[in-house]
Amino acid sequence: MIYLAPHRGFVMETAPMLRSRLPGSAGSKRLPLLAQPFSPARFVQNLNPTSRIVRSGEGLPDTLGQLGTLEVRLARTTKDIRRAQRLRFKVFFNEMSATPNARAFVSRRDIDPFDRICDHILVIDHAAKISRFGKPKPKVIGTYRLLRSDVAAAVGTDFYTAGEYDLKPLLAANPGLKMLELGRSCVLKPYRNKRTVELLWHGVWRYILHHKIDLMFGCASFEGTDPSEHALALSFLHHHASAPEGLAARAVPWLYTPMNRMAPTAIDLKSAMKALPPLIKGYLRLGATFGDGAVIDRQFGTVDVFVALKVKDIDPRYVAYYGADAGRHS
Repeated sequence: MIYLAPHRGFVMETAPMLRSRLPGSAGSKRLPLLAQPFSPARFVQNLNPTSRIVRSGEGLPDTLGQLGTLEVRLARTTKDIRRAQRLRFKVFFNEMSATPNARAFVSRRDIDPFDRICDHILVIDHAAKISRFGKPKPKVIGTYRLLRSDVAAAVGTDFYTAGEYDLKPLLAANPGLKMLELGRSCVLKPYRNKRTVELLWHGVWRYILHHKIDLMFGCASFEGTDPSEHALALSFLHHHASAPEGLAARAVPWLYTPMNRMAPTAIDLKSAMKALPPLIKGYLRLGATFGDGAVIDRQFGTVDVFVALKVKDIDPRYVAYYGADAGRHS
C-alpha cells in the first residue's frame, strides 16, 4: 500500500502553527487574518461560505490531469482551500496523532497562516458518493501545498521549513535557482493507492515544469515522537543518503535530534529500506537527499527530516514515466 504520511514541509509540511513564521504583506502594519490571535468574531466571519477567486493559475489550466474519475488541479477559490484544510484535519488530527489548537478544533480544518500565500494542488474524485442519498458529489481526496521562492520573497516571509531547519546555507549556495517548498500533503485513507499518488505527483510535476523550478525541498515525517523507534531508518538516511554540501540543511540547535543512531556496519540495507515510510522511500528513489538532524514535532506527533532534490537530478526513469512535458495524464 502506498501511504502519504503527513508531513508539513517537502512534498508531503516543520514546526506547528504556533511556531510558524507568519507571512504578511510587505509594508503592512496589520497582520493577515490567519496570523491574528484567535477571535470568535473574526472566526465566524472567516466561515462565510462565499467562494471568491484567490488564484489565477498563472498560465496553468484549471485541470492539470485526469485518471478515470479522478482529477488533479490547483485550488482556485477560498472554498477550494477550505476543502483542502478539512482533508488535512481528517488525516492529521482525526486519524493521526496531531493535537489541534482551538481554531482547528472548532472549525475542523487544519488552518495555517501559510495557506494564504501558497498554491494548493487537489485531487478530486468526481464519482464519490458522500451525500445521504448516494448521489455523486466531487470530493477532495488528496492535497499538496506549494510555496515558490519568488512568492515568498515578494511577501517578505521565510519558508515554513525554516521553523525547523536553518536554510541560510542552502539559499546562499544556490543563488538564482527557482526553489519550491512542498508540504502539508496527505491522501484520504481509502484512496491511498497507486492511482491517487500518481495523479498527485503528476500535478506537482506539471507545476514544476510550468514554473521552471530548479530545486525542491521540505520536510517528510516518521509517525511518532520517539526517534529511537526509527533508529534504523534514520541511521540509514544519515549514512547513505546525506545531502551534499550546498543542499544540506541542519536542524536548528534547539530542536536538533541526532540521526546517527547506529554504526554503518550495523545497518542491514534491506531492513532499513523496509523501515522507511513510503513517502520517504519514494523521495529516495527519485534521487532526493536528506539533511542533518531530525526534529520532533510534538503537536503533529512526528519525527521530521529535511529533504532536498534538484530537478536535474531526478531519476530519468520517473521523468520518462510522467513525460518530459508532463503529458502522461493531461
